[in-house]
Formats: sequence, structure tokens, C-alpha cells
Amino acid sequence: MSNIVLYGMDISPPVRACLLTLRALGLAFEYREVNLLAGEHMTMEFQQRNPQHTVPLLDDGGALIWDSHAIVCYLVDKYGKSDELYPKDLLKRAHVNQRLYFDASILYMALRSISVPHFIHGVSLVRKEKVDNVREAYGHLESFLSDRPYVTGDVLTVADLCCAATATSLAAVLDHDPINYPKITAWLERVSKLPNYMEDNLRGLNKYIGLLKGSLTIL
Repeated sequence: MSNIVLYGMDISPPVRACLLTLRALGLAFEYREVNLLAGEHMTMEFQQRNPQHTVPLLDDGGALIWDSHAIVCYLVDKYGKSDELYPKDLLKRAHVNQRLYFDASILYMALRSISVPHFIHGVSLVRKEKVDNVREAYGHLESFLSDRPYVTGDVLTVADLCCAATATSLAAVLDHDPINYPKITAWLERVSKLPNYMEDNLRGLNKYIGLLKGSLTIL
């Protein structure tokens, strides 16, 4: 049995980013589903592992790490056969970190500001400015990809895995159509060729979109 355990719910974009990273590294791991909608993350047992009671949560032989961006960087630093996914070169790493922070603070927050009120409080009405935030996030992502196949250059990194898990999920709010966002469309097509993409991202993504998309009304 693997020493690596990932706790998560596969509708979650950050969880899917970790699944994609584990698979890209070829690591054996155990996946344990935590049903957030049923409150399983609020049990005392789970909160003892993660006081923030969030997923994903990584247990690596007793070392507990949460936040998807911290997890993916840790995994590559510890287990990567090369540093391609998370470069050691300071400038390249800074570029990857910037895209990870963009995912955390702009891309994912544009989604979370809509999804959390819906899933937790049943809010289905979405103000136009929240959709405008999604559109603005798409615009930034499109510009990152203007002259390169991946978000920081010619090589796939953890920033692509994290941003792709979020960007595909934003389609629940606003489609990234190929006319307005041709670079994003081509990039996501490249990412979709990864081994196990269907299992690690698409399956949870389809469930996520099914839960959210038809339930929202844009004001």
C-alpha cells in the first residue's frame, strides 16, 4: 500500500490539479473521497488532520500538507525525476510561482465567488460583475499563452495543471469559446492529451459542470 494518501472530492478543481500532478509524476497513491456537500470535512477526525478543513489534503507517510499549490510543488520537489514540472532555476520557478498565485488569487477566486454561495447557501443568482471577473481572468490567461504553448513557456509545468483544472471548470459559468480565446482552447486541447486526463480531470469536471451550470442565472 502506498504511503501517499490524497483526500479530496473530484468535483474540486484543486483536487483535480493534485491528481494530475501525482499521475504526471508516476506516483502510486491512495485516493480517499471526502464529500464536502455532506460535511465530511467538518468531522473532528478530519479537522485534526487539517484545521482549515479543506481539500485537497495530502498525507505523505504522516506528513500532512494542504492547499493544492503547496501540494503540487512539494510532490515535484520530493519525487520528481527531473525538475521540469517545477524548475529549480530561480527565474523559471518565479514564473511558475506567479502563474500559481494567479490561479489561486484570480482564476480560482473568480470561480469560487460563484460556486461557494451556490453550493453552501443555494444562491443561484449571479451578478454581472462576477461574470465579468471570469471574463477578465480568461483575458489574462489568453495573454499568458499569446506566444507559447504552455503558461510559462515551451514546457508543461504544475502551473498548467493547476490553471487547467480551474479554467475547464470556469466553463460552468462562462464558456471559453475558441473565437474569443483561441490560445486557451489550443492549450486545453494539449493538456487533455495527458495520460489519465479523463480519469483525473474530465470525470470530476463533468460532475462539477452538471451540478453548477444549469442552476445559475446571470443578472
